[in-house]
Amino acid sequence: MAREFGSVGVVGLGTMGAGIVEVFARSGLSVTAVEISDAALHRGESTMRGSLDRAVAKGKLSAEGRDALLERVTFAVGLDALGDVDLVIEAVPEHLDLKQRIFAELDKVCKPEAILATNTSSLSVTEISVATGRPNQVIGMHFFNPAPIMKLVEVVRTVVTSQDVVTDIEALCERLGKVDVTITDRAGFIANALLFGYLNQAVSMVEAKYATREDIDAAMKLGCGLPMGPLALMDLIGLDTAYEILDTMYRRGGRDRRHAPVPLIKQMVTAGLLGRKSGRGFYTYEKPGSPVVVADELTPSSTAEHGRPTNIAKVGVVGSGTMATGIIEVFAKAGFEVVSVTRGAEKSAKVCERLKTSLNKGVVRGKLTEQDRDAAIGRVTWSASLDHLSDVDLVVEAVVEELSVKKALFASLDEICKPGVVLATTTSSLPVIECAVAAERPADVVGLHFFNPAPVMGLVEVVRTIRTSDATVQTAAAVCRALAKHAVVCADRSGFVVNALLFPYLNDAVKMVEASYSTADDIDYAMKLGCGYPMGPFELLDVVGLDVSLAIQRELYLELREPGFAPAPLLEHLVTAGYLGRKVSRGFRDYSKR
Repeated sequence: MAREFGSVGVVGLGTMGAGIVEVFARSGLSVTAVEISDAALHRGESTMRGSLDRAVAKGKLSAEGRDALLERVTFAVGLDALGDVDLVIEAVPEHLDLKQRIFAELDKVCKPEAILATNTSSLSVTEISVATGRPNQVIGMHFFNPAPIMKLVEVVRTVVTSQDVVTDIEALCERLGKVDVTITDRAGFIANALLFGYLNQAVSMVEAKYATREDIDAAMKLGCGLPMGPLALMDLIGLDTAYEILDTMYRRGGRDRRHAPVPLIKQMVTAGLLGRKSGRGFYTYEKPGSPVVVADELTPSSTAEHGRPTNIAKVGVVGSGTMATGIIEVFAKAGFEVVSVTRGAEKSAKVCERLKTSLNKGVVRGKLTEQDRDAAIGRVTWSASLDHLSDVDLVVEAVVEELSVKKALFASLDEICKPGVVLATTTSSLPVIECAVAAERPADVVGLHFFNPAPVMGLVEVVRTIRTSDATVQTAAAVCRALAKHAVVCADRSGFVVNALLFPYLNDAVKMVEASYSTADDIDYAMKLGCGYPMGPFELLDVVGLDVSLAIQRELYLELREPGFAPAPLLEHLVTAGYLGRKVSRGFRDYSKR
């Protein structure tokens, strides 16, 4: 039987510590909240009261409930107040020497059977534990911010943590209404180890001026359904905190260069650009601590023309797959004349049938009238010959993701299409410049990477090569606006924005399972509940397809030559075995029995 905790102590009443106090008090536990000085104690108490008052204002907590909760909390200065508690959680800043000093003092103050826990997000729990004479009673309890809302707690055991202690803390998490994942002591644990490599890479894109901060954030929100873009999230976390976490992970995690803090982060910290808390980070805020972003010298102009591009009236779409069908629908519904070109009448008939099925669903769901459906279908001409693209103004290629096939197609388009036609490829990972030089009119070639399903997803990556003209990029962006899509402009580099940030994160998750650090289920829980992701990495891999994921990861590795980007052997083995994900009912999970 797990022990019943009657009282707990919390050391440190910053945003995280105050939130942890609230979590325990909401669950009926008596809490002793400790700070180093009267001033710090007052700030912490004010933080907690502010959170409770907001909950009352939103109707999520009654005034009586707030008052009863506060009665369960004792605020005190100094660790001596923790002599009788059953559990202490430390939530002070991420400095190892500071935490070790606190744990050494707690070891003297607390009763022998008390469990000592740290909320560290990246430091070694083992190194903290050895500062005490009871390392077997030391454990990590990593809450996520804001603690009263976020459901995940990473329970971190060291090699000497008692199993009874682990069992007691897991039971306590259940009592708190949290979902725990129990893991061993490794740099970054699950969530931060996966999250901060991704954040660091996003900063490197800004540093290299690969894409704007707005486009990077929009790409990950619209392309992956994330609650925040990586740069806005960095501002929320605090660039100084992010730097400390990355530096710790780099030093403790095998010196993986992907965790080495990008120099821009250190420069911004040195300049005092710490994010929301300082009023300026990657974005500028109304005032320190405010979430309201205000325009600054980097904010893009809003004077762009939002009308229909006057030089694009007729569009050709080449391909017969799901993506080609979706793109035809998007253009036809937006009022463009569309010429669909496939490799035969049979394939054209199948594309036509899929288009009608999709449009009929729109009518059933009330998103489209029958008249709009019929008008969209009437705008599409079906063909099996590329020659019928001789009078279009834009061609969008959506054929198989093989460079030789695409290059041959662009060479043919160069001969068939009239001068000045914009030629676009929907490739998600191949070099656009290869298609451009095959067409021998590279200034007119651009990437238009739609996301699947194209009628639903609001993002299009507009990929410019070193030879794409400004006029072509502007036309492509205008077309996206006419389609009611959000265009993000980036350079021609493997993976563009979304895939370059997404797939190394997925690959890292596979490596965690491969190393037996955690399970696919726990990693999925960690990223959904700890980071607010709509899908866990293994759910997403199975949906995308493991073969597709492996191909994209290989392209990233071949171009960037970064050792951390090398595809996880487990991913390669699953693809070789034919476990490709949901499409074959078996990937990281078995769907045949569901």
